[in-house]
Amino acid sequence: MTSVLLLALVAVSAPAQDVATAPATVKPVPRAGGWMNRHESMNARVKKGNVDLVFIGDSITQGWEGRGKGVWKEFYGDRNAVNLGIGGDRTQHVIWRLDNGNLEGISPKAAVIMIGTNNSGSDSPEDIAEGVEVIVKQLREKTPDTKILVLATFPRGANPADAKRQVNEKSNAIVKKLADGEHVFYLDIGDKFLDDEGNLSREIMPDLLHLSEQGYTIWAESIEDSVAKLMGE
Repeated sequence: MTSVLLLALVAVSAPAQDVATAPATVKPVPRAGGWMNRHESMNARVKKGNVDLVFIGDSITQGWEGRGKGVWKEFYGDRNAVNLGIGGDRTQHVIWRLDNGNLEGISPKAAVIMIGTNNSGSDSPEDIAEGVEVIVKQLREKTPDTKILVLATFPRGANPADAKRQVNEKSNAIVKKLADGEHVFYLDIGDKFLDDEGNLSREIMPDLLHLSEQGYTIWAESIEDSVAKLMGE
C-alpha cells in the first residue's frame, strides 16, 4: 500500500516539477501597459478573418508598420497579411499571445516567425531554441494547415564579436533542426545584412539591431520566393 501511494505521489508531482524546472523562455507570460492594448488590437483584427499571411515576432517585426511600411505595402498589401509583432517581446511573451487570441479562428496559408533576439542577453541558446520550438508547436496545433517559415534570428551588433549576436547564431543552429520540409521550413538570410567581414552597416540597421527601410527591403526580397511558394502562389 505504501509503495502504491509513493508511486501516485511521484506521478502527481512530476508535471509540477517539469514546469518548475522549465526555462523562462517557454513559460507563457503577458506584459502590461500598451503591450496589452496592442495584443487586443491584433486579436480584434484576426477576428475579422481574411488572414492569409502572418508575421510573428518582436519590435523588428512590428517595425513593418514604421520604417518598413512602404515595403510592407508593396510586398504584402494585397496578400491579406497581418503583423503580429510587439516591441520588446521574448519567446515567452509570444507563447502567451498565441494562446490568448492571436491565432483564434484563422488558418493562414503561411506564417513567418522571427523571434529570440530579446532573449539573447539573459537566456542560453538552448533555452531560446526551446522557446522557438514551442511557438512552432503552437502553430502546428492551432492552425495545422499553415506552412511555417522560421527565420534565423537576424544578426545584431557591429561585428561577429558581439556577444548577443553569438548567442543568436548558436540558437539558430539549433532552431534550423525544426524544419521538416513539409510543414516547417527554415531560412537564414542574416548574411544579406552583412558585409564580407560580417560587419553590420548603420544604413541597414541604424542602431545595429532595428532595420531601416533598406533593411526591410532586403528582408522582403530575401524571403519572397519562399513566401510565394508556401502561400501556393
